[in-house]
Amino acid sequence: MPDGLLPPSTPAEPQPPFAIDTPDGRSRAVVDAVLPAVDGGRFAAKCVAGEHFRVTAHVFTDGHDAPRVMLQWWKDGEARRRELPMKLRYNDEWHADFVPPMAGRYRYTVVAWVDAFESWRHELERRVDADDIRLAARVGALEIRAAAARAAGTEREALADWALALEQGAQDPSLEVAALKALALDEDLAVTAGRYPDRRLETRYGADLPLVADRERARFSTWYELFPRSAGDAPGAHGTLRDVEARLPLVAAMGFDVLYFPPIHPVGRLQRKGRNNALDTEPGDVGSPWAIGAAEGGHKAILPALGTPEDFRHLVAAARARGLEIAMDIAFQCAPDHPYVKAHPQWFRWRPDGSVQYAENPPKKYQDIYPFNFESEDWQGLWCELKSVLDHWIAEGVTIFRVDNPHTKSFAFWEWAITECKRAHPELIFLAEAFTRPKVMHRLAKLGFTQSYTYFTWRNTKAELTDYFTELAHGPGADYFRPNVWPNTPDILHAALQGGEEAMFRLRLVLAATLAASYGIYGPAFELLEHLPRGPSSEEYLDSEKYQLRHWDWDPDSGLRPFIARVNRIRQGNAALQSDRSLRFLDIDNDQLIAYLKASDDGRNVVVTIVNLDPHNAQWGFLSLDPSEVDVPRDQPFQMHDLLTDQRFSWQGGRHFIRLEPERVPAHVLVVRRRLRDERDFDYYI
Repeated sequence: MPDGLLPPSTPAEPQPPFAIDTPDGRSRAVVDAVLPAVDGGRFAAKCVAGEHFRVTAHVFTDGHDAPRVMLQWWKDGEARRRELPMKLRYNDEWHADFVPPMAGRYRYTVVAWVDAFESWRHELERRVDADDIRLAARVGALEIRAAAARAAGTEREALADWALALEQGAQDPSLEVAALKALALDEDLAVTAGRYPDRRLETRYGADLPLVADRERARFSTWYELFPRSAGDAPGAHGTLRDVEARLPLVAAMGFDVLYFPPIHPVGRLQRKGRNNALDTEPGDVGSPWAIGAAEGGHKAILPALGTPEDFRHLVAAARARGLEIAMDIAFQCAPDHPYVKAHPQWFRWRPDGSVQYAENPPKKYQDIYPFNFESEDWQGLWCELKSVLDHWIAEGVTIFRVDNPHTKSFAFWEWAITECKRAHPELIFLAEAFTRPKVMHRLAKLGFTQSYTYFTWRNTKAELTDYFTELAHGPGADYFRPNVWPNTPDILHAALQGGEEAMFRLRLVLAATLAASYGIYGPAFELLEHLPRGPSSEEYLDSEKYQLRHWDWDPDSGLRPFIARVNRIRQGNAALQSDRSLRFLDIDNDQLIAYLKASDDGRNVVVTIVNLDPHNAQWGFLSLDPSEVDVPRDQPFQMHDLLTDQRFSWQGGRHFIRLEPERVPAHVLVVRRRLRDERDFDYYI
């Protein structure tokens, strides 16, 4: 062998240049994305049972062949998968809706394959050369014959006959090409063939995505917060659950459907706070209800001054009879004399001096509250006991929980506890009271909280409101973060309300009730215009109900109650205001006026809200609203019916003059009436 030459080698078997993640390299359909997918499917998207849930898939294939795309969905625990065809809209985006029939957990995914039959039909439609058409017909006959082999019964026979007719027609020179093409493109037979595709090379999206379907109240709810201990008739008398029952007609008449209580458990005596959060107490001071636990019991007990478990069950039933649900406050923390402190000292943090670490948020100190230590060696025992608190109140008829400061407890605990509770009781609703950093609030929503408090209280200017609610309605969190907005809470009296102007209270109520499908107020403080702070720059109420009994005026005509009732009736009567995803802000040339539109899913109900953000002065400007945006011909006048005042305005064109005087009414809530009445509607004409 000459120098410099190597002996011949045996050729190696060809190998892929790298590992591939498809089960068959011949699979050509690509399912690039399926949406919504919260953190890639780590967490569940949310919807409402009985309503359409839309899934979008990004699907394509190489070349010009047509993919076929199917949405699959099923209830957790079911073996059978339901399947729906997805439709192409644009830019390789495919869409399909399915309707979860009941509350619970579901999963969904997308499969796709190259549809040889549909690809053949698509190409045949474009062919004009006679020889090409005849040859294509023979190719189609092969595809149809293969479909017939997968079919059965009369459909198998019909497809086999079709394939034979195409094969024979393609070779029959006496059959005109137009007739042959018409035979090949027969719509009815194509539908039959489409039922028997070749799916051997289908591609499945890499994840089964989770979905939580909740009941309707998760999407649309109206909350009223009330301290039971202040529900009595006489000044200084401790209210009872029976007193609360006497307030149900008032709460229901104002249009609320959730009545929420701060904690109703025994209040600790050790380190009890006095009025206005004073460290020293006086005889008769009732303490903060969030300092839970005393000799009478803890989180599963009721403060004896409020009543008995039988009273509570009677209240729950009486509320339900009036269309109200009782929401319980879940505050997982303890007073120093809570039974847990002695029975389970390992569940708390102990300081070097032998005392328990109380709650602090420097410079604030909460000497009357001991937080749990979620890093306890007995964390499993702690988790199980806390979940048993939820189980206890569920057994008492509670289906809604407002959770106090969940961001100060273990995230892992919440994911486990909420998932386990909703597995047995999918009707449960959990509201996260977490005024904290955005990413933390969103994490809690992902973990399973049904609704979430928001920053609405601190969003007051047109720009702030527009940016924030656009994010809530259309941002990436819209698939799982359901906002619940409150103009006030027992902890928050915003500076905007501290002037006590009735117009400010009215406009903040209208904003809350129309910007968000779920909102609440802390009453009777709100409707009675309670506005004095504890001190300069404070957001705490003076003589706060958190630390003392209050005596309230319960007259149904007092304060803002008639106005609140009207606003809530408007919400109940207009589907557009019962969801958040359609919210769209409109241009109006005055920064003191804010305008926005909401529409029902079917587009039949459209509501335009305009609010004067200035409680002192009349404001005016021109609103831009093209009639086509509300499904009205541009040259046709249409009526806008103000549901707050019952006034009716005739609008035409795209610019509309608005004037709002805060001393009269600070807002319009306008429903679109697309047709104006004329003489033909008059009885004599008919």
